[in-house]
Amino acid sequence: MKTIDRLLNSITHDVPVQQVLVGAFWTAVVLDGDPPSCGLASTLRAETGGPWPPVRRTGRLLEMSGRELAGLLSSDRILEASIGMAALNALLAADSGSLEADLTELNAEEIVLERGSGRRVAIVGHFPFNERVCQAAAECWTLELRPGPGDLPASRASEVLPQADVVALTGTSLINHTFDALIELCRPDAFVLLLGPSAPLSPLLFEMGIGAVSGTRVHDPERVLHSVGQGATFRQIKRGGGLRLLTWYGRQ
Repeated sequence: MKTIDRLLNSITHDVPVQQVLVGAFWTAVVLDGDPPSCGLASTLRAETGGPWPPVRRTGRLLEMSGRELAGLLSSDRILEASIGMAALNALLAADSGSLEADLTELNAEEIVLERGSGRRVAIVGHFPFNERVCQAAAECWTLELRPGPGDLPASRASEVLPQADVVALTGTSLINHTFDALIELCRPDAFVLLLGPSAPLSPLLFEMGIGAVSGTRVHDPERVLHSVGQGATFRQIKRGGGLRLLTWYGRQ
């Protein structure tokens, strides 16, 4: 069973959808509750040229339940999958009461630097800390769908990932449906960190070979939506407040 299917099947509760907001960089979904729960995901764009495939139920998404909306994560339309990821994260947040003790306020950069210093590190995606990690690592590769200077194309993942002792894997790999192929390329003894605001804080990921998940938890949806709706980047959302950066370690 695909990881996305396992994550969706792990959700046993359901609540009405209160708000869906697709911003330039981030997508947010708010679900009813006391208090309401909010989930974030990257707003991904089609990798090929031409118009993006539209969201098929646009204008009617609030008629869907939280679980139905989360099911869009399986969609082959990347914008629908982004909405589905945000909904899944909102559902996980709504059901997290007993798990708070397992979550630590720890920046992903600290983890990658600690684990990767003097070792071979592969980073799938671009993060603010890429350059610092590569300076500390014995060997470092950055894989990108749109490679910039010094990056390797994502198509070389099968060559790079089996060599890495530490892998930093973007949570957007679940949205673009590349996660399963990428995790299969990582060595069983490698430490794999799934990170970014899209990364779901779910223990199921530890069964997939993930060593830790660094994601976000929104505690003030109104403040976060204010930023998302005005086209904020994640750094700008952080400055606006309303969320926490959290890490969940699997069994060491």
